[in-house]
Amino acid sequence: MTISQPSFWWQRYGTLAQMAQAAVALLGFVAILIQINEIRTNNRASSARAAFLGYTDLAFKNPRFAQPDYEKIKAAGRDEQVQYESFVTYFLYSCEEAISAFAGKREWLASCDYDLKPHLPFLCEKNVAQPAWLATYGAETQQWVKASLKTASVTPPDCKLGKT
Repeated sequence: MTISQPSFWWQRYGTLAQMAQAAVALLGFVAILIQINEIRTNNRASSARAAFLGYTDLAFKNPRFAQPDYEKIKAAGRDEQVQYESFVTYFLYSCEEAISAFAGKREWLASCDYDLKPHLPFLCEKNVAQPAWLATYGAETQQWVKASLKTASVTPPDCKLGKT
């Protein structure tokens, strides 16, 4: 004969100690997910800062590209043009990374906007000659460049930077 003892609803799910252990494990799992997300965010920010610092160093070492005379670069020959295109590529990449990593901080976009302006004639010509080139960047970067071209009134066929 079994003596029936009164049971509580929670006893169907285990003892109180077992439930406490499960709750602690769940909290630990949530804490790990939060930590992984924070590490990912910090790594992205660190990577973006490093890319932008690399661009700044490149601009310091190549002032002829940082504040270009685009007509002079075109006249200088293919090697100079390839170097300049690589410079602009690195610049756009570093801005793409910075703007994405620091989406809520307008100063990164303002800095990139300031540095983009002298490159607009090149970007206009490049977009006319090879539209697929700009498509190698993210949608936000493409929109940013196109909006900057429009704002500065840099349009084909002459692609000249006007006085704005």
